[in-house]
Amino acid sequence: MSSIEDREKPAYSAPALTKGLEVLELLAEAGVPLTMKEIADGLGRSKNEIFRMLVALQERGYIERDPETDAFYLTDRLFKLGLHTPRQQDLLTAAMPELAAIALECQQSPHLVVVNHGLTVVIAAVPGGDDMSFTLRLGYGRLATDSTSGQVVLAFQPPAVARKVIEESQGRSAVPIDRAALEANLAAIRARGHELRSSRDFVGITDICCPIFGADGFAAASIIIAYVNRHAHDNQARHETTLGVLQASCSRISAKLSPRLRVQHPV
Repeated sequence: MSSIEDREKPAYSAPALTKGLEVLELLAEAGVPLTMKEIADGLGRSKNEIFRMLVALQERGYIERDPETDAFYLTDRLFKLGLHTPRQQDLLTAAMPELAAIALECQQSPHLVVVNHGLTVVIAAVPGGDDMSFTLRLGYGRLATDSTSGQVVLAFQPPAVARKVIEESQGRSAVPIDRAALEANLAAIRARGHELRSSRDFVGITDICCPIFGADGFAAASIIIAYVNRHAHDNQARHETTLGVLQASCSRISAKLSPRLRVQHPV
């Protein structure tokens, strides 16, 4: 008769696969490049145990090594694989035509953003503007609690989900998150239904952001336009016009993702 300990063990094991996943997870959680020794110490394994795994992961394009520091870091391969999941494919299929239409009509660059493990991730963008555009690279991310696009997604989550994302962001933040100030921002965004504010990072940029709702009625993503202000334009009026275009686009995308919204708000 097998013992309780034997019954609790998985029926099948793949030690090499487990080691590879542990390496990827450690690099993702660290957020900074790690040397082989740091990876080995972080996993409680010897350098000999993980050497071949690092070589294999590098050959497959999942990690890269900095030749100056010998530290390893994640590439965007996992991110690109994640875009092929059915949920992300549905979102991209619904959003891409609208992103192109926004860029053409507003002459600004819209970005489709999701939140993952406390960080925002740009999963699609369309450059806008005949002479210049401000476009973030795919995969770009920052703390969801400290970004306009992340706060717009957070504002339209059930409380338990929002708390989990905030805790994940706190785990990645070097400083304590001001919970009271964050909650006030989220409440204001919920009341408005959008965010329109000066960029936290760039002078001359105005963030214009709206949520996209999924079938569950909560925000699945957001679209943010980093609006490039110009001296010769009435920027405030253009902000309001751009906001109207963005709101209409997000409503149409939400309707495609949710039969309930499609019935209530035909487009």
